[in-house]
Amino acid sequence: MTIDPITAPRRWSLPKFDLTTLRQHGGLAALVILLVFNLLVTPNFFELQTLFVNISQVATIAIVAIGMTLVIATGGIDLSVGAVMALSGALAPLIFLSPFGVANPELGLVAAFTLPILAAAAAGLFNGVMVTFLGVQPIVATLILFISGRGIALVLTNGNLQTFTNPAFSFLGTGRILGMPFQGWVALALAILVSWMVRRTVYGRHLLAVGGNEKAARLAGAPVHLVKIATYVMCSAMAGLAGMIVTAINSASDAARNGLLMELDAIAAAVVGGALLMGGRAPIVGAVLGAIVIQLVKFTLLANGVEDEVALIAKAAIIIGAVYLQQTRSE
Repeated sequence: MTIDPITAPRRWSLPKFDLTTLRQHGGLAALVILLVFNLLVTPNFFELQTLFVNISQVATIAIVAIGMTLVIATGGIDLSVGAVMALSGALAPLIFLSPFGVANPELGLVAAFTLPILAAAAAGLFNGVMVTFLGVQPIVATLILFISGRGIALVLTNGNLQTFTNPAFSFLGTGRILGMPFQGWVALALAILVSWMVRRTVYGRHLLAVGGNEKAARLAGAPVHLVKIATYVMCSAMAGLAGMIVTAINSASDAARNGLLMELDAIAAAVVGGALLMGGRAPIVGAVLGAIVIQLVKFTLLANGVEDEVALIAKAAIIIGAVYLQQTRSE
């Protein structure tokens, strides 16, 4: 007797759960757990004010994590993003407080929006050239700016807090559109744009090819050096934007603290979001999800009276867990 596969009753079963499933959906599972925990334990967690505070904090992490995800997709890493944030964040107040900025407020505002991004892009160009043409390992190449970038920012500001008053620039960090913090809209737009770029453009195809198998990509005619340099430039430019947002929030630049340990948050968000440390994947939506998880971990600990130092341990544990799951899958 033959059974018609179309009319025969189907047997439903739960989906198989293994390490591969956990690696693919671990970030989402962590987010759900954090949301449920805060709903039950943290007072006023779902109030709009709490939501907007978390959006303000997560936006900068997400912006840097998107750039970090692109770099990791090439098989590299960028430890300099925090220092680049300090450098770009220090430039805007210097422009406003300079004789040029005081005498030409409109031009000073334009310069304050453009020069920090250009300086950050130049830092990314330095990283990209070191990695490609000089053959320096990414962790070593970016370590140079990790050390020197913040030092340059401190020298430019004489180690002092640089305060300024400019409502147009401050809107970048304190403005709201439809009630949501402006930097949240910036992070969302950037995520959509970069996700489209990875999926639909020649650069995106070359990016994944270089990270998946650099030698094969080179033999296939992909401009490997150009792709890597462009990726480091974009990563640093995004870090520069995040540094400007932090400065705009405070209406002041603190070169000693702006972007401090952001490289840890960005790497953690990228790996929680599904980026493979050996390269070949660029899950931009996952990076944003990972950034939300990292922020909620910090918020949850602080809201329940746990010291901020413990959050650093939690972030390190998240990275260890994500790397372990990746290695388990590759075995």
